[in-house]
Amino acid sequence: MTHDHPVAADRAAPRPFGRVLTAMVTPFTSDGSLDLDGAVRLANHLVDEQGNDALVLNGTTGESPTTTDAEKERLIRAVVEAIGDRARVVAGVGTNDTRHTIELATAAEKAGAHGLLVVTPYYNKPPQSGLVRHFTAVADASGLPIMLYDIPHRCGVPIETETLVKLAEHDRIVAVKDAKGDLAATSWVTSRTDLAFYSGEDSLVLPALAVGCVGVVGTSTHFTGALTQRMIELHDAGDTAAALALHRRLLPLFTGIFRTQGTILVKAGLAAMGLPAGPVRPPLVDATPDEIAQLRADCAAAGLELS
Repeated sequence: MTHDHPVAADRAAPRPFGRVLTAMVTPFTSDGSLDLDGAVRLANHLVDEQGNDALVLNGTTGESPTTTDAEKERLIRAVVEAIGDRARVVAGVGTNDTRHTIELATAAEKAGAHGLLVVTPYYNKPPQSGLVRHFTAVADASGLPIMLYDIPHRCGVPIETETLVKLAEHDRIVAVKDAKGDLAATSWVTSRTDLAFYSGEDSLVLPALAVGCVGVVGTSTHFTGALTQRMIELHDAGDTAAALALHRRLLPLFTGIFRTQGTILVKAGLAAMGLPAGPVRPPLVDATPDEIAQLRADCAAAGLELS
């Protein structure tokens, strides 16, 4: 299996964080406390068994809304130490408060992260000029390469094409996690900038590659990472028929992992496999028996088994 593990992400690299990144769940113990030993075990599994080039910590899938700043820093330190130079660690630091985001970015850099994921400020719905100010301030305050996270259905505001083009001028803004679901908009940005676009929607990885995306930041990749890596390699090699066949095989899990909130089903699936996960923190709720049964069926339809 081929991995892209650059020593440092730079804007000349077509894949500054590799091909396949998983937005890793944050394991908790049975009482809901942070499980650092479990996080280390899970991170090693995702890199060594699922072929991930990088892990995104402290994203929404990592339950960042309900983990403390101190827990976030401890998680980064533990995982960075555990996986060494076998993969990159990208730290989610985005909030809807620019000052707080900069504080998290500084802490993540000190903890050893290799890059930052910065989501669009949510709920307060800033104008595009506010997005430019926010993302630029974070990039100016950190020495790490930054992946913007464009997910308007969660944040209420898209990062518009012209805004992305402007932000691409910043040396440390090198990538985008694209969960906008607008491949035409993606095409315009990839044709006008050298930003590395990573699909933020598992089911759209293959079509996104066709319009200039370079990889995925996935959720189902907790289970499909190695096969998703293979799908991208097949596409890169020009074997689009084989890539399409693999996309169709994995589609039941690409979509099934989101039958309810993704973290809930990932943690249920990991627990079924004997891997660290633990409960979710409120306001999320753990998967029901029916949801777990459906997840098993979706995995089976994708040729995978939860055991």
